[in-house]
Amino acid sequence: MNAKSATEKVQDCNSRPMFLQFIRHARAAALVLCAALLLPAGAFALGFRVPNQDAEAIARGNAFAATADNPSAIYYNPAGITQLQGESVQFGVHALSINSFFDSSAGRGSSESKFNVAPVPQLFITCSPTNMPFSFGVGLYAPYGLSVDWPVGSPFRSDQVFYGRLSYITLNPVAAWKINDQLSLAVGPTINYAQVVLRRGVGPNPFGISEYDFRGDDFAFGFTAGILWHPVEKWSFGASYHSPTTMNFGGHSAVSGGFSGSSPSSAEAPFAQFILGGVSFRPTTNWNFEADVDWTDWHSLKTVHFISPGFTGTPLSDVPFPFNWKSSVLLEFGGTRYLDKGYFASAGFFFSENSTTSPDFTPIVPDTDLYVGSVGFGHKGKVWDWTLAAQIITGPPREVNSVNNPTANGSYQWINGSLDFSVRYHF
Repeated sequence: MNAKSATEKVQDCNSRPMFLQFIRHARAAALVLCAALLLPAGAFALGFRVPNQDAEAIARGNAFAATADNPSAIYYNPAGITQLQGESVQFGVHALSINSFFDSSAGRGSSESKFNVAPVPQLFITCSPTNMPFSFGVGLYAPYGLSVDWPVGSPFRSDQVFYGRLSYITLNPVAAWKINDQLSLAVGPTINYAQVVLRRGVGPNPFGISEYDFRGDDFAFGFTAGILWHPVEKWSFGASYHSPTTMNFGGHSAVSGGFSGSSPSSAEAPFAQFILGGVSFRPTTNWNFEADVDWTDWHSLKTVHFISPGFTGTPLSDVPFPFNWKSSVLLEFGGTRYLDKGYFASAGFFFSENSTTSPDFTPIVPDTDLYVGSVGFGHKGKVWDWTLAAQIITGPPREVNSVNNPTANGSYQWINGSLDFSVRYHF
């Protein structure tokens, strides 16, 4: 007989009953995750990028592009999914505390942004058919995010953006080809949706307007690609690319104060391309060390104009928001010790270079150089895997002296942390 064994049926993506059940569970999980992803993520450096997308990778300082051996490879390096057998569903949460501190250099007092914990969930699904050199996957994650709220009484609240929320969701199907035992390639489209809310104070003006509020959303499309090369047993090299996207936010703006009203509004904003690359060294089967470089091309983000035809004749018909950011890097290092009975422990560190420039610094993107340490612990079993990780995020105070935004001048500091969890079911 040519019938497959039960094990082969479980591993084969074309086994219809198992595959349909897999799809039903994945679809339900995706719907729940979509709702969760509409919560704002937290930005702490690299502008408003969120580089943390998996607890196992986070525990290693996000040095994972050349290892990429769980379903989160869809984000870190999609070529890595060719290392996975059968079908897998992985869910994770990156829970980041957000708190910023400001001390005015002009003697206008100090302030502290409202403390909150922003959960950033992820969902990754992979499938590697038996006896085929191809693997397939889909990821649902938040590569960008922002959530900052400066309270009443902040020195710059009267003429700066004091509240910002960005929720950015990416649906990323991928296909990977294992060319041979040493080399794999992958590519896939990204379908992206974003919502943005900004509130700012409006300085003295003849209309008596005191506050401006913009809300908008949009879809955009892009792609990702990856390569994984494992030339010898102890060394592997990996890289991935995420294309830029442009969101043409459409929505409305409202003003309040002596003059109140609303208007249809729009704003076109580019989101940066970024590249991850790394090298993994495994001196024995019990150890894995990796070093990565993660580069974000923010130089395309110049000035975003918020256009509101209904406010023609007022200063708010065209509100410029200058960014003029610079490209920046993450330098990531990490290691994992594999223990008995499937357990493992990891530690890592990364340096995050700031992306914002002092002349156009805005308190709504409190960006600085940061030093991030992480640890984690987990277990890999026959059916279930899990990982717990934690980060400590801090850096030296940033002194801002801006000609364009003088009320924002002063010292900014951040001391934050995260707790991270992921669980994987594979069959």
